[in-house]
Amino acid sequence: MPSLPKSLPHICVALGFPGAAQLARAAEREYKDGNTFLEFRLDYLPDPSAGIEVIRKLRKSLPGIYILATCRHKRASGHYKGDIEQQIAILQSSAEAGAALIDLEIESAESAKPAVAALGEAAPLCLSYHNFETTSALEPVLRRLARFPASVYKIVTTARKPSDNLRLLQFARSHRGTPLVLFAMSEIGLPSRVLTPSLGGLYTFAAPRENGGTAPGQIPAKLMRSLYRCEKLTRHTRLYGVVACPVAHSKSPQIHNRAFQARRLDSVYLPFLVAPAHLSDWMKFAAAQPVVGFSVTIPHKQRILRYLDFIEPQARRIGAVNTVWRKAGKWRGTNTDTEGVLKPLSRHLRLVRSSVLIAGYGGAARAAAIALSGASAKVTITGRNIKSAQSLARAVNGEAVTLKEAAENRYDALIHATPLGMFPRTGECLFPDRLPASIVFDMVYNPHETVLLKCAAAQGATVIHGSEMLLEQAARQFEIWTGESAPRAVMAAALAG
Repeated sequence: MPSLPKSLPHICVALGFPGAAQLARAAEREYKDGNTFLEFRLDYLPDPSAGIEVIRKLRKSLPGIYILATCRHKRASGHYKGDIEQQIAILQSSAEAGAALIDLEIESAESAKPAVAALGEAAPLCLSYHNFETTSALEPVLRRLARFPASVYKIVTTARKPSDNLRLLQFARSHRGTPLVLFAMSEIGLPSRVLTPSLGGLYTFAAPRENGGTAPGQIPAKLMRSLYRCEKLTRHTRLYGVVACPVAHSKSPQIHNRAFQARRLDSVYLPFLVAPAHLSDWMKFAAAQPVVGFSVTIPHKQRILRYLDFIEPQARRIGAVNTVWRKAGKWRGTNTDTEGVLKPLSRHLRLVRSSVLIAGYGGAARAAAIALSGASAKVTITGRNIKSAQSLARAVNGEAVTLKEAAENRYDALIHATPLGMFPRTGECLFPDRLPASIVFDMVYNPHETVLLKCAAAQGATVIHGSEMLLEQAARQFEIWTGESAPRAVMAAALAG
């Protein structure tokens, strides 16, 4: 059986295009971007054999390129509709044309057992299993695959909850001597795509620049390589992340990963999509992994308290935590949103005896209200639910008003602390007409210019972007987690980029 190339990269960019010319152009673009390991999904082509000539030409024109040829059958969730004998013949021809590896799904292998051995002699064979529904027991899957001799066994599942990632990562650790490719699809499964190569997985998959990839949860190769540094992670890498739902919009991975790189720390910060019902499941994942700390945002800032061993007094008073870290085996929590509010606002306003209207009554609003109350500002709370506004107002000896009343009054500053206007609901605004303050601070940072801030600028108000708060609270998080000074210039540049 042919052996795998010794210098095979850890990141394979999956290319699935409906035309051979498009496939060739995409491969050339990815190669110029530094991606030398490419999967050609031949089953995306109306005539898969047209991709064989592309393989032959690119192997001659692009030195050092590795091509993984795949022609997945429709019954295995691919696009190829022909008979299995012809499918195997296409893969055989791909190997002869110069493919470094060929991928055959287990369903086709079990239907054509005699041909599989011959196929494995043509080029290193990756025998693959895909589950597009869930993450089932992994040992039986590996036993099923191992009935066939192959250079690589690929197990791809679908993550429905954080602990699905845990099962895959633990499986990778316990099978380090087995030539495995192992990860989960879906946005929840992103951590497994990034981390399994550091635990012995031979490679992982990423999306190209152009078409978004060929499977759920694939992210661009540029992010895998430069932001998450997938190829440089080790089994000793410290793990951090942001726990949220939704999470794809978060800029925190850019900020913290650049900060880790600037300080040369063996650490990575990942986005963890955690549904409200899965917070307990996430904590099981964190406890079993080298998770040192994590950020917490919507909708978990208040729910997370029940899972912590120690909560700093101010965070307990706020009733919300946005920063968690592990010390001596115990989970500790604090709230750095207070600094994220006070520092940007104090650059424009003397807080003592100033009047500040806060729109919202969730975790971020509570942090702002308690911080400003402690700074001797006069705090007024508003929102769509006046009873919730009144409850927060009582906690800080402030006042509660309806949205209509708020719009008719005048304040030194307005702090918007609701998700309204945040991606993807970017067209919404709590104050669509006259703004009741000369300084407007929107905690929403994605998009950078919210509808609220555009209205404020048009009315001549001073605007404070949510990115200023994000940067301040992130810098404090970094210092809590690492004990080092935050590289603020690097973090600001990452946020701006």
